[in-house]
Amino acid sequence: MIVLAGASASGKTEVAKMLAKKYGIVKAITTTTRDLRVGEKDGRDYFFVSKDKFLEMIHDGRFVEYTTYNDHLYGSTKDQIAENKCVVVDPMGLKAYIDLHDDNILTFFLESTEDTRIKRMIVRGDKEEKIKSRILHDREAFKKENIPSVDCTIESEYETVEEVADEIYRIYQEFLSKR
Repeated sequence: MIVLAGASASGKTEVAKMLAKKYGIVKAITTTTRDLRVGEKDGRDYFFVSKDKFLEMIHDGRFVEYTTYNDHLYGSTKDQIAENKCVVVDPMGLKAYIDLHDDNILTFFLESTEDTRIKRMIVRGDKEEKIKSRILHDREAFKKENIPSVDCTIESEYETVEEVADEIYRIYQEFLSKR
C-alpha cells in the first residue's frame, strides 16, 4: 500500500488520482459518519456509517487511524491495507500507518515550498481566507518534529503531477519486488 502525506497543495490528492489513472493504484476507501452527498456512492467514495457503528468499529480496533472533521468522524480501516492501494493522510494518520510496522506499507511525504503551495491553491480557485487558514494550520501541523520518518520524501516543487506519480510508482514497484 502507498501512503501519501504532505501539506495542503503539495500534490498528494492529484498524485493519488494519477496513480489510479495511469497505474491502477486504487484509492483505499475510508469510513465516515457524514451524510452521502449528491453523486457519491457508498463503498466507492466512502463507507458511510452511523456514529454508533463508527464507535463500535473503534472499540473493535478496526481503524488504523481516525479523526473528527467538521463534526463528523473519518477513519481508515485496517482491512483496506492491500497491494496496489493508496491512501492520503495527515501527519497523525501518517504516524499511525508507520506505527503499524506493516511490511506491506510504503510511506511518502510530498514536499514543496509554501509559496508554491499558495500559488497552486490560487490556481485551483481556493478563496483567500481558506488559503490563509490552511497555510497557518500547515505551518504547525507539518513542522519537521510532527512528521515521522517516512520511507521516501518526494520533492513535488518542480515536477509535474505525472512525474511525481511516475517516481512514486517506480519506487513502489522496487519495494514490491524486494518483498
